[in-house]
Order: sequence, then C-alpha cells, then structure tokens
Amino acid sequence: MKCPFCNCAETQVVDSRVSEEGDTIRRRRRCTACDRRFTTYERVDLMMPAIVKRNGTRADFDPSKLHGSMSLALRKRPVSATALDAAVARIQERLLTSGQREVQSDHVGELVMSELRQLDPVAYVRFASVYRSFEDLREFVQAIDEFRRADDADDPG
Repeated sequence: MKCPFCNCAETQVVDSRVSEEGDTIRRRRRCTACDRRFTTYERVDLMMPAIVKRNGTRADFDPSKLHGSMSLALRKRPVSATALDAAVARIQERLLTSGQREVQSDHVGELVMSELRQLDPVAYVRFASVYRSFEDLREFVQAIDEFRRADDADDPG
C-alpha cells in the first residue's frame, strides 16, 4: 500500500479491526519513510458476470431487474418475500460461482424458471409464457405438461 502523503511503497500495518457487519477490515497503517499514519478499508469486490442479451448486446447484471421479473410472475401468489429474496440470492450465487465473465440471458432465464418451478407452479407458467413468447394456448398446455412431468419425476410416490 502506497503512502498517500509521500507515495512510499513501504507501509506497516499498526492495527486491524473487522467492522461490526463483518464485511470490511479497517487497517491503521504507518509509513516507514515519513512516519505519518493513515487508515485503509478492505472489502471483497465480487464481479458479477455481464449478461449477453439475445440481440448480442451486453448489460451489467442487475439484481433488481431479476427481483422485479420474478415478483411480477409471483404477483398475488402465496409466496413470501423472504422466499423470493432467497431465490434471487441463489441465482446470484450460481452466477457468481460460475466463474464466467459473461453469461447468456437464456441461461439466467433458465435459472429463474428453475427457481420459480420450486416456488409456485402458476408463477412458473406465467414466467414461461413471457420468457418463451407463447403464441397460443397449445404452448401453455405444453408448459403445464412439462411441469407435471418434471413434478412426477421428482415425486417417487
């Protein structure tokens, strides 16, 4: 860490403390050249992957957009805000741990479909109808049948 006063690269950590939230480390440092003290803060800087849209453009990942689209599908459904927040957090975690710098929007859509499938079947079909651009009733029936087959495969009894 360079000294902000004399730009010397040799500094010494005098004291370190973790913040009350536990997400930041406060370090008190002393410059070995000019003997002045200063404080630095360390925190984890996680980079979410960029989202590559269907038309090829790229956008920063925005958890509020993800939350908004999922809450729209879950509108007037018996799913708690806590369950929705947990689903969004799981999707973010999967994107973050993928290690990829870019992710196709289709992949994010499939992650959303997977979470909604667990939360509420009606929300799943609602989201699928927009995500897959349903044109007629037959596509709704196919989505419901797909949900039922997956549900039957999960239920051994």
